[in-house]
Amino acid sequence: MAPDMGTAGSKVETVRGLVYGPSGKQLDAYRPAEASGASGAMPTVLLWHGIGPDERDILEPLARTTAALGALVLVPDWRSDAADGGRAQLLESLAFVREEAGGLGGDEASSVLAGWSAGAGAALGVALRPESAAQWRPRAVVAMAGRYDLPARTTGTAPLEDLAAGHDPGVPVHLLHGTRDTVLDAQHSRDLAAALRTAGRALTLQEPETDHAGVIMTAYDPASDRCVPTTAEHAVRAGRLVAGVLAGVGGGEA
Repeated sequence: MAPDMGTAGSKVETVRGLVYGPSGKQLDAYRPAEASGASGAMPTVLLWHGIGPDERDILEPLARTTAALGALVLVPDWRSDAADGGRAQLLESLAFVREEAGGLGGDEASSVLAGWSAGAGAALGVALRPESAAQWRPRAVVAMAGRYDLPARTTGTAPLEDLAAGHDPGVPVHLLHGTRDTVLDAQHSRDLAAALRTAGRALTLQEPETDHAGVIMTAYDPASDRCVPTTAEHAVRAGRLVAGVLAGVGGGEA
């Protein structure tokens, strides 16, 4: 599938349908429109969606908002219903970022690994067990509305168990979780924050007044069983908060 360039003159340029690995899965890239002629590499964010298969589109509002702040944001599809739970696809997308971010205007050395819902545990798992990604670690992990007592899709081990066993994420961990989340209670992020503090690890925890979908600037639509863009104030406010974290920690504020 050929890349689909965003509208000329828009604040954010979108390159759609980049194939990222042997699985043939696709990702979309978002970057500031002016980046095409700019010098210097942008901080790069790899952003993983949740358990719904091939749902990269639901992260577009958050990705565009983050890109407008000066970051290259890469959002891949992956399938939680794959035989390995999505592990190979997630790690293929990570390899793509390491190899190709520079050609898209990004800086692999300033890469932020981020995820929402099931993607949150997957992102943290890579930092806790860098052997899963050829000993690579991101600059920071940003985990949104996650659960950490279940095996991470990237490693097969639960982040909380890894922490208890002495594994060190090695980078700052930034947690965001809506106080109105009825899908995954914010206590999951509080428990992880407590475990990180006990282990003496660097972290932040922010709890915007929004729900599970709102933290990524969307609303859940029962008719389609998907998250869709929304202009609800609580979601817009939360999404801007998350975007600021995503763009900021990759730019040197971790």
